[in-house]
Amino acid sequence: MTELTDNTSFPLPRQCPTQSAKAPIADAIASQDHPKPRSLYIHIPFCSHKCHYCDFYSFVDSRDRQEAFVLRLVEELRAISPAAGPLHTIFVGGGTPSLLRVDLWQKLLASIGGLFDLSGLAEFTVECNPESVSPELMHALKAGGVNRMSMGAQSFNTGHLATLERLHNPERIPIAIEHANSAGIDRVSIDLIFAIPGQTLAELENDLNSALSLPIEHISCYELTYEPNTAMTKRLERGEFERSPEELEIEMFELVSQKLQNSGFGRYEVSNYAKPGAECVHNLMYWQQQSWLAAGPSASAHVAGHRYKNVPRLESYLIVSDDGFSPIVDHEPPDALRLIQERIMTGLRLTAGIEGDSILDELRLLKPGAVERVLDEVIAAENLGQLRREAGVWKLTEPGLLMADGIAGSIMAAIG
Repeated sequence: MTELTDNTSFPLPRQCPTQSAKAPIADAIASQDHPKPRSLYIHIPFCSHKCHYCDFYSFVDSRDRQEAFVLRLVEELRAISPAAGPLHTIFVGGGTPSLLRVDLWQKLLASIGGLFDLSGLAEFTVECNPESVSPELMHALKAGGVNRMSMGAQSFNTGHLATLERLHNPERIPIAIEHANSAGIDRVSIDLIFAIPGQTLAELENDLNSALSLPIEHISCYELTYEPNTAMTKRLERGEFERSPEELEIEMFELVSQKLQNSGFGRYEVSNYAKPGAECVHNLMYWQQQSWLAAGPSASAHVAGHRYKNVPRLESYLIVSDDGFSPIVDHEPPDALRLIQERIMTGLRLTAGIEGDSILDELRLLKPGAVERVLDEVIAAENLGQLRREAGVWKLTEPGLLMADGIAGSIMAAIG
């Protein structure tokens, strides 16, 4: 069993990085060209166990730093709050946010309510693990304004959960949902993974049937990816198992699409399905390249055209503060061409597509030589039946959705 502690998760130097979030936040406050962000992401890094496929910043904390973390997090939220407009969405991810103690959740939620304008809040999601959901936690979340739970189910098959090193009992999933519903949180999404080594098409269908039997409104169903430096990838490289054959992965992708859409869950993004009106508004904000604020170690933000990530190490996050702001890494200042490329990468994953003609108009002003190259790539995908153009909008077809990242990558590369 592989577990990461915060001492091994990210080898950053102990001294303060040269940048903090203070400068891009100041730009966001002063900017007349960018509306104030109306979304907030918060990252809680604690886990009871590091799942082998996970490449998010998370770890098993052996030093009981939950209270110190929440105090520091509230300090950061206070620093960034002047840059926020009235919040429309909040999403708390991790890690396993449901591991945070109930009294600390109450402190955090009270601070959010006091620092931000929540009068127009439409969606407040917290990620949960079935094993750490309790009636007390759900009532505390509901009292603090949370109205949506996103649960990491991944599979209902204990053997496949063991392959993923995912430590929960599938029988806890409906119990956790009942706890949420009883507290008044009736918006529930679950995550599933397919193409797990050794998984059959019939076993995937059983997972889908189990999910569809639950009182949920949203399903995210992802193909297992082998991210660099994860335990899952290292086990694959050691030959401990073989990845699913490509032909089976395609069959699974098609089964997910057919099964969920036939059951009333409309696809609105390559891997995301929802009942009518139950799409994740926060994630749509990401895919549509809107702005959002972020807090917590490793949390990524997009404000006033700036992209950056908070330092991905709890120890550094706790000891370094610039008037409350977090040290940051991977800062990218505003870049109009980069924004276009990002809109293509994420927007093409949406079944609604992207405003392709508008992108071409912007390119004519910024980089006219790229327009014909981009059109060539679009037409090539169209001729292969992977993309269609309708009233200036570019949408991927069902076969195109299977290759979304590759098609978007080719169009982005044509921009140069």
